[in-house]
Amino acid sequence: MTLSGNQKRKMKSAARLFAVQALFQMEAAAQTMDRVMVEFEDHRFGEEFDDYTMAEGDSRLFRKLVSDAVNHQAKIDQMTDRALVAKWPIARIDPTLRALFRAAGAELVEGAAPPKVVITEYVDVARAFFPEGDEAKFTNAVLDHMAREAKPEAF
Repeated sequence: MTLSGNQKRKMKSAARLFAVQALFQMEAAAQTMDRVMVEFEDHRFGEEFDDYTMAEGDSRLFRKLVSDAVNHQAKIDQMTDRALVAKWPIARIDPTLRALFRAAGAELVEGAAPPKVVITEYVDVARAFFPEGDEAKFTNAVLDHMAREAKPEAF
């Protein structure tokens, strides 16, 4: 079966959301990367609820984001810290946002997607987790700073 461009984009978007969730779970429950990735691929991708089915994620992108976020965490966290105000280092921010910045940072540092696409995608993820707050605006500002540092030639 051949996937349309729109289906591929949806799967990439789902992979980004799942990567944030997986990184959060790894930190919150002190679980290993391999265990969490298998759990997501076996149980979360396409999970069915009473009236809703989760999207299928792009497994290759999901695995790359999670492993790059773990393998380059120090570099990504330092880049995030430089984008945050001095009184709010990454260790002090919401753990969901911390996971989001790590996944997005992995994609900015190691990924092929244009920075503006990465920013837009992760701002959408922030909106999904924080529909009522200002976190999406905050995410946009931090990721813009991180993107300019990681890939200045794209701006």
